[in-house]
Amino acid sequence: MDRITKDFVCDVMTSAPKNNKEMLIAYISNKYKLTRDRRVYYSSSFAVRVSYSKKGSFSNTVLSLSMLQKYDNRPFFVILVRSNGDNVMYLANTTFLKKISHSSKDLSVNNIVGSFNGSDIIKEFNNLSNCPENFEELFTIHSGLDWEDNLLRLVEASSDIKPTAKKFEPDDTQRANILNSVALAEKFVNSLNLIELNNDLNERCKKCEDAILIASHIENVNIRGRLIEYLITTDDTTREGIYRSLKNENHNIPSIETHDELGDYARVFGDCNTLTDIKTKVIYLNSAPKAYNIDKFLTKMSEGNVVFFFFFIGVNEKGILNTVLCSVYHSELIDASIVQHHWAGRTSRGVVQFSGKHLNNILKTELFKNDIDEHKAKQYLENLLSR
Repeated sequence: MDRITKDFVCDVMTSAPKNNKEMLIAYISNKYKLTRDRRVYYSSSFAVRVSYSKKGSFSNTVLSLSMLQKYDNRPFFVILVRSNGDNVMYLANTTFLKKISHSSKDLSVNNIVGSFNGSDIIKEFNNLSNCPENFEELFTIHSGLDWEDNLLRLVEASSDIKPTAKKFEPDDTQRANILNSVALAEKFVNSLNLIELNNDLNERCKKCEDAILIASHIENVNIRGRLIEYLITTDDTTREGIYRSLKNENHNIPSIETHDELGDYARVFGDCNTLTDIKTKVIYLNSAPKAYNIDKFLTKMSEGNVVFFFFFIGVNEKGILNTVLCSVYHSELIDASIVQHHWAGRTSRGVVQFSGKHLNNILKTELFKNDIDEHKAKQYLENLLSR
């Protein structure tokens, strides 16, 4: 959240008009030069919907899901103006919705319909109260997730929805492959193949170092991540074209379409298939990047002979600080893995996010070495399988 957004939140809770919805809207619109889009008022920094309650309760309809989709890439606030009390403020991005209540029976991943009520906003998330003091940390979590992840969850959780997708349920052979992937990873990180893969990725990274520095200043974490991933994995000609687009005076951000699969870069070493997911961490920014969809991860590991890595690129104000090729089973990375537990669980085990603080520690480690504790890694897998 930028300084303008923080000032806005503080202003609404302290100095802005209370008890009168129209007066509050006029105040924030003029002061923060907000544009009106039906019920939403927005700027490049944030978007807001103002509601009113005479009795102080909050069960009325707030907004349609399709309208929220337009603004879900920035903090989306709902302000409840109460007739006899102070203003109340919530973050209402899709991560913080329990379900879609109104006219949602036709809601699907391909049909964005329905609206959410004030009562559908999650008031406590991961032991954090949904209140101004925690907005920055909460939005950091939301920024690491994809619209598609939350949409799938809302489709499943909303009333009258019959899920069509099925949670991955491995058979005995697949389950054994999943657990055996730990030993396979341990063998790979102690081989010369790890050095070859690491050198390959670092050479690719070196070719687009200047472009990565420019891209690291893109505020939208999803666009930034996809662009840097593409810069590293694409061919030299395409990479040079993207760099020219980034460094021109208009700072054009090229349209990048990536596939939502496990891993961005694949290489085969003998009978071992490696998948590497590329993650950029801007050292001086808070973040909670998405690691993977749990069902996709387990499905791929169940195939056998698959080793999964993350290639972390640490960037500071001057450029690339460090890179680390890290096994998904590295002990500290498991500690950094946060399983989002608010998924309903009938069709999805949800997603894993990384703690940005732990990633910073990994990237600042001198002479990084993959440390795989087989017992700890298998316990982690058993936990994912049991969800």
